[in-house]
Amino acid sequence: MKILILNADTDEFLRWFYGSSPGLEYTTYDAQLRARYETLYGFSDFYSRNFAAHGHEAREIFTSNIWLQSAWAREHGIATPSVPTTILREDGHLVSRVKRALRRYKSALRPLGQGLGLVRTTPSFLKSILLSQVEEMQPDVIINQTTSAIDADTMRLVKANGRTLVVQQGVALAKNVDLSPYDFGMSMLPWVVDRFREQGIQGEQVHLAFESSVLERLGPPPAKDIEVSFVGNIAPSHGTRIKLLEQIAERFPIALWLPSLNGLPPDSPLRKYHRGQAWGRGMYDVLRRSRIVWNSHIDDARDFAGNMRLFEATGVGSFLMTDNKSNLATLLRPGEEVAAYDSVDDCLRGVEHFLEREDDREEIARRGQAKTLGEHSYRRRTEQILGLVAKYGR
Repeated sequence: MKILILNADTDEFLRWFYGSSPGLEYTTYDAQLRARYETLYGFSDFYSRNFAAHGHEAREIFTSNIWLQSAWAREHGIATPSVPTTILREDGHLVSRVKRALRRYKSALRPLGQGLGLVRTTPSFLKSILLSQVEEMQPDVIINQTTSAIDADTMRLVKANGRTLVVQQGVALAKNVDLSPYDFGMSMLPWVVDRFREQGIQGEQVHLAFESSVLERLGPPPAKDIEVSFVGNIAPSHGTRIKLLEQIAERFPIALWLPSLNGLPPDSPLRKYHRGQAWGRGMYDVLRRSRIVWNSHIDDARDFAGNMRLFEATGVGSFLMTDNKSNLATLLRPGEEVAAYDSVDDCLRGVEHFLEREDDREEIARRGQAKTLGEHSYRRRTEQILGLVAKYGR
């Protein structure tokens, strides 16, 4: 079986990725894809390598990466605009700048994308390239992990007899999202699963995971020289997270690694604790160097645990302190495999307690890693997904 996974990278990551490797954008598709995988950022090649371990052909396409996708198009005889360089700047939104830069090339790329209009996040020429890639691979299954970038109209164009379309969604769905092209949907959030069913498609709960090969690629663990760390985003949707971080910062030496400070007011006390960006390998390095890795789910998670940080931190053997949720014990047991807090005061007491108790931290971290490697691996998740494809697929 051939499986295609559609993914998308953020503007901030793309700026870092190409900004830290000058000239990479002019290399081959395979060279850029290998470099992308080597960052270990996000899902990386974690799904494709584990589908392959189950005996299937699988690949990822990073649909929003204009340089990577343009390289594929050039190598397959598809005319593309010149590779842009000015969009590495931080000013403005990447896709808006791409659209402005490519307006005069509107008719340059129409091999399979004729009739596609521009949408909020993906220029039409990138959609055309994606359609050509689907045509070349002829996958049996397409898993779309980026509904904001690849919309229902595009998915309808790749729907074919015998082809199974799957949507995977880790956050709340947009109110006007159209799920009609899909055969089934997956999410770790139960109300998103309910939303799938309300729209007339099958829905199943599938959690995120940790890729154990990351440990081999990272090498020996470094010394723990960070007291408390947080690696993640801060945005208006993270109101609870911001308040908690401010409280922690008043009493403990916390260090923050954020993609951007745009989500913080100019006078926020958290700004002085910002240590820069940490992507992929850099993030794992921070996690492994931390005595306490602090976690807080976004407000949209409601009373449900399951974000990536749960599995990334415990997977590399770090001690994790996370907000307690109704289902947390079904994933990682509070007090045994992670530390959990129920309030601001509880959180502050927990930080103080565990900073002074190295043996307790190490024992909980050891148990947490064993649980994640044993039960929350991408090998297990892909096995679960294959079962759903057999159950609901065409």
